[in-house]
Amino acid sequence: MMKRHIMAVGAAFAIIAAGPTNAQVLTFATNAQGSLAYLAGVAISKLLESKTDLKARAQPMGGSTTYIPMIARGEANFGFTNAQELLYAYDGTGTFEGKPNKDLRYVGMVFPLRAGIAVVSDLGIKSVPELRQHKGLRVTSGYTDLTIIETYLKSGLSAAGLSFEDFKHVPVSGFVKGMLAIGEGKTDITWISMGSGAGRKAMAQLKSRGGWRYINFDTSPEAKAKFRKMVPAGEIVLEKNTKMPGIVEPTYIMQLRYMLVTSAKADADVVYKIVKTIAANKPELVKSFAAFRGLKVEDMGVQGGMPYHPGALKAYKELGFTVGSEMISGT
Repeated sequence: MMKRHIMAVGAAFAIIAAGPTNAQVLTFATNAQGSLAYLAGVAISKLLESKTDLKARAQPMGGSTTYIPMIARGEANFGFTNAQELLYAYDGTGTFEGKPNKDLRYVGMVFPLRAGIAVVSDLGIKSVPELRQHKGLRVTSGYTDLTIIETYLKSGLSAAGLSFEDFKHVPVSGFVKGMLAIGEGKTDITWISMGSGAGRKAMAQLKSRGGWRYINFDTSPEAKAKFRKMVPAGEIVLEKNTKMPGIVEPTYIMQLRYMLVTSAKADADVVYKIVKTIAANKPELVKSFAAFRGLKVEDMGVQGGMPYHPGALKAYKELGFTVGSEMISGT
């Protein structure tokens, strides 16, 4: 059954991904509806249709573990991932162990992604180290459609001297389902991306328990060094905006660059046009999705770990934006 499902999804993408010369619709593969990726995909698709002759749509799927290889093969046009997963996917390490995707190409950074470990508020827990007194609580696990989420949970716990095995595992298939699980009372601990629709829904579901809250990562020098070793592309930052769901007080959470990628097979003129359109229209993107406030247009071309798409590189050179020169030769 699963094999037939994957083949059917792949066939559907192959038809859509035939490109602008055939179906005239560009697909932006995203995580499920309610995720940041989906909202970003909708915003960019809307922008392209209003500002260019391109037609585009967001295509929600279970998670990037599934759709990244499809993008590399050219079966979907574009997609979103974070910097750590991108390194794994391109090199065939970590959550993509033995399965490199060398045809992936970098398009641009869309905004910094912030996320963290969240717990039900009435548990009274404010930091990851405090979980040492709460071993046996339930934590979401598995994430078969986006396996790197479990890696982040494990890393945050391990940096504070805890093991994932100290807690009862609640298997979920995808990131959105993991966020919704805390709202449905199925788990006590989960991973939530800041500003996500699923996180907001879970907050409303937990109204009688005070909602959920982010808890502080261990910020001791030893813990930060250990976390950075496990998640090299991530950094622990202080989020001060208490208007954001889950930020009860200034809280240390994780930040990663969130990126748009494509295939080496993608049309260079299309990629060029997309980069130039995003760079020129940040206010329009912000109107569609507030997370784009974090977009620093001049930093769109800064990345590392994989080659640029030639169309993106051409756009950045014309715009005068900084690019990672160590990867230019890889295009």
